[in-house]
Amino acid sequence: MPAAKIIWTKIDEAPALATYALLPVVKAYTKDTGIEIEISDISLGARILALFPERLSEEQKQVDALKQLGELTQSPEANIIKLPNISASIPQLQSALKELQNKGFAIPDYPEEPKTDSEKALQQRFTKVLGSAVNPVLREGNSDRRAASSVKKFAQKNPHRMMKAWSESGSKTRVAYMTENDFFATEKSVTLEKASTAKIVFVDNLGVETVLKDQLSLQKGEIIDTAVMNVRSLRAFYVKTIQEAKQEGALLSLHLKATMMKISDPIMFGHAVSVFFGAALNKHGDALKQIGSNINNGLADVLEKLNRLPVDKKAEIEADLNAVYASQPALAMVDSRKGITNLHVSNNVIIDASMPNIVRDGGRMWNRADELQDTIAMIPDRSYATMYHEIIEDCKVHGQFDPSTMGSVSNVGLMAQKAEEYGSHDKTFELASGGIVKVIDADGNTYMEQVVETGDIFRMCQAKDEPIQDWIKLAVSRAKASGSPAIFWLDEKRGHDAEIIKKVQFYLKDHDTSGLDLRILKPVDAMKFSLLRVRKGEDTISVTGNVLRDYLTDLFPILELGTSARMLSIVPLMKGGGLFETGAGGSAPKHVQQFLAEGHLRWDSLGEYCALVPSFEQVAKISNNPKAAVLAETLDQAISTYLENSKSPSRKVGELDNRGSSFYLALYWSKALAAQDRDTEMKTRFAEIAQQLTENELQIAEELLGAQGQAVDIGGYYYPTVELAEKAMRPSHTLNAIIDSL
Repeated sequence: MPAAKIIWTKIDEAPALATYALLPVVKAYTKDTGIEIEISDISLGARILALFPERLSEEQKQVDALKQLGELTQSPEANIIKLPNISASIPQLQSALKELQNKGFAIPDYPEEPKTDSEKALQQRFTKVLGSAVNPVLREGNSDRRAASSVKKFAQKNPHRMMKAWSESGSKTRVAYMTENDFFATEKSVTLEKASTAKIVFVDNLGVETVLKDQLSLQKGEIIDTAVMNVRSLRAFYVKTIQEAKQEGALLSLHLKATMMKISDPIMFGHAVSVFFGAALNKHGDALKQIGSNINNGLADVLEKLNRLPVDKKAEIEADLNAVYASQPALAMVDSRKGITNLHVSNNVIIDASMPNIVRDGGRMWNRADELQDTIAMIPDRSYATMYHEIIEDCKVHGQFDPSTMGSVSNVGLMAQKAEEYGSHDKTFELASGGIVKVIDADGNTYMEQVVETGDIFRMCQAKDEPIQDWIKLAVSRAKASGSPAIFWLDEKRGHDAEIIKKVQFYLKDHDTSGLDLRILKPVDAMKFSLLRVRKGEDTISVTGNVLRDYLTDLFPILELGTSARMLSIVPLMKGGGLFETGAGGSAPKHVQQFLAEGHLRWDSLGEYCALVPSFEQVAKISNNPKAAVLAETLDQAISTYLENSKSPSRKVGELDNRGSSFYLALYWSKALAAQDRDTEMKTRFAEIAQQLTENELQIAEELLGAQGQAVDIGGYYYPTVELAEKAMRPSHTLNAIIDSL
């Protein structure tokens, strides 16, 4: 029979390094089983290189692997293990470009302020690798994200120790959000009665028309929406909240997602920086403009570019910026020791990781003295702020959650075919002047229009009918399979949600829902309902749109499991294949930094281990391959043993790291294969491997630990040298010899 192919994505940072240790094991164990493991490089570096074939030699050219994988998702045979990739911000893109250029690739710089047509075209080309460039291409199905039962049971039996108590005397921590003129307030939405082609047109106050986006292909039944963030109101909100933080003696923090929301959120971040540091930035506006500083990237961008000024001018601006700290409330810190604040770098504080950490840390963030302190968390848009407000208020009343007893909140997320795609980058615009933005169909009819002021942020999103139907079907099937209530997090007062609610109510009639608890609740009420059940140890399914999917699948796993990297993330592709995602990579940069400095990689590959189980199960089902079924069953057993024996990576150098964890998984997996009786050939083969690994356990562990405690050179951060990375991640000659003998 032809080999079934599992595509393993090569990506970035810590999970990419971990792959060098794990994949040789997976390839060895699947040898002669009718399964072929193929690597597809969709790392940030590879995606950048794929953009510029005309600038590279034949040896340097990189295939557009992401495009190829996108095409594969349309096949029922698709079986993709997708590791977390960098959702690149502009600073990350610039760092990657510099590294590639230093390696001899003739890649151009990113034009931050394009002036010529060629520079504008170049900037447009680069947008293909910024933000959530990978996910919309691969996610041709909706999301089923939950903790594997073995992982949840282990977490309850061995609760993580990161939870910190909430103050019994009262916490000053709260979520601050806008009450008018935000995306929530301005959102309008319609469901299309027929297919059409549309364009987004801006008409300024003088009547001059500009086409912002043309040739938008729209399907019958598709939901489209528009919304505007009024920047005047946004800045007033920042001013008000800064004053309140100072009066209340709380830290000030900002929580956005400038990586995924790559157009809107950097702008909103920049306004926070310009308001907070306004006294200094306004005073030196001309000088800062001259050096090309971009506050949307954060204060660090300003500070870095001060080096372009004469020494005395640089010192003057630095002194004025430092003086701001004395007159403003204290800022939450990203790195207290280095003086990096919450407003330094736009992609340093990402809401879906930072907000659960506030809850986990007892409602606090780190201050300049490297101590935890209550914070006012600014989340401007009410679309998502209210649910975080609710969990903060719940903890003030009921205290911290207990990982040993708390229930789970899994998620069914709408994301197929770019549904509600993270602010829809190609349809998000910052308006240069006041006027009206219209969405107009091919016949000249206006679907929606929005009044805008200078600097306002306009965005349009889409959600096609077929993905919505699939999402509803998945919610029903998960509710049936689990017996848990399934809650649609939808607010009838939000334009888009109101249209989605109509679809949910209509398409639920196509399913047998007898005996199921299916509800539609606005996010704040859905959070209340879920938290009530969580504290009783009961499970709940959250059924949400794309952004809430992203936020919730970090929030609850971080509280329940200590990390979202331990979640099982299955994407049943609409054409019949499967995409198996392996967990979040938000902490990956810190892991790499530690590895380079100390030779210790604390990345936990449990997400990768868990993703392989349903991947093998799919091969077994589609290809009628009994060996794949054996691999799935025994790997699941090995994961349980791995957890029971506490073989997860430690945070400290000189203790077990990712490489040791992958060794122990290999050991337990070989023992499980040797113990099973369904396949005698595999039983015999792995009995020998299990014996060798067991007999050499101490030697292998010694070799792996011996590789720690010193700096490591892998030849780059974004585009490491393969040979150096392999050497660093496979330091045990004894283990390598056994695995490579298969």
